[in-house]
Amino acid sequence: MKIAICDDREEDRGVLKALLEACGQDFEIREYGSGSGLCGDMDHIRECGIVFLDINMGGMDGLEAARRIKAECPKVHIVLVTAYVNYALDGYKVKASRFLLKDDLEQTLRECVNDILKEIRQGERVAEFGFVEGKVRLRVDEIIYIETNRHKNVFHTQGQIYSIYKKMDELERELKGMGFVRIHRSYLVNMKYIEKISSYVMILTTGKEISVPKSRYHEVKRQYTLFKEAE
Repeated sequence: MKIAICDDREEDRGVLKALLEACGQDFEIREYGSGSGLCGDMDHIRECGIVFLDINMGGMDGLEAARRIKAECPKVHIVLVTAYVNYALDGYKVKASRFLLKDDLEQTLRECVNDILKEIRQGERVAEFGFVEGKVRLRVDEIIYIETNRHKNVFHTQGQIYSIYKKMDELERELKGMGFVRIHRSYLVNMKYIEKISSYVMILTTGKEISVPKSRYHEVKRQYTLFKEAE
């Protein structure tokens, strides 16, 4: 897992890095000396599982950096690290996963990391499918939508396209509770990839447009609204 540490004190970065390495996990750790430097490397931050941020830094402080990161990378876990306990409330405002005091890191860091790793693993739901191309294990979040094409159902994923001889009703049952909505007989869509629904048309983040039948329109919009509220 990739981890970022941001603190304008080199000594404090070194302490945190040493404690992370002592956790016994396979971490790739990158250090940053400023909030602006961290946010300037957003492509890397998108690949990180956890970002450790000092709150009190010159220039862009940790709270502002956390806001920017969450706006672009909402799934990244932010851990705010500070010497001052009175910043805890601000951590909730920027949707931080945890708040740690620098003086207590030796006692609290390992448990914090283990808890976050557990949350990440639970969020990475994986399912195995017997595709025409062979058995494949897919992260559910990689599936953009499934459409019926003659006698097969076609999986459109972030990586490639797969085909399967299985009924859409069966696939809908298997993916129940995982953020998918049935548009009509021929489409099952991952709501994570919906850009908007308007005038009986669903537009995905990929640019694809799917017509929503009038009979299903209000139910599809209801499910999508509930999905967005739960994010």
